[in-house]
Amino acid sequence: MTAATADHDRTADAPADAPRCPYCAEAFPSERLRDLHRGLEHYDALDAAERDAYEAAYRSETEDLRSFRLRALAVLVVLYFGFLMAYAVFAV
Repeated sequence: MTAATADHDRTADAPADAPRCPYCAEAFPSERLRDLHRGLEHYDALDAAERDAYEAAYRSETEDLRSFRLRALAVLVVLYFGFLMAYAVFAV
């Protein structure tokens, strides 16, 4: 199965009301993902409103990633110190 066939199969399996890219007709689970795709793959063809939508989606995605990274770091720190304390208490 080629990459083009895989893309076609994924687009064909998408719900009828899924947001689609007007340039390549690929379906996406959310409008934000569609806007990110358009900005990354078709930036030169976008008008001002579509570029604004891309930039808003990009900022939102950046904030979500930053939040995830901070939460992941907090979990790792808690795990590290938890294991350190467990080692200090139970290591004989």
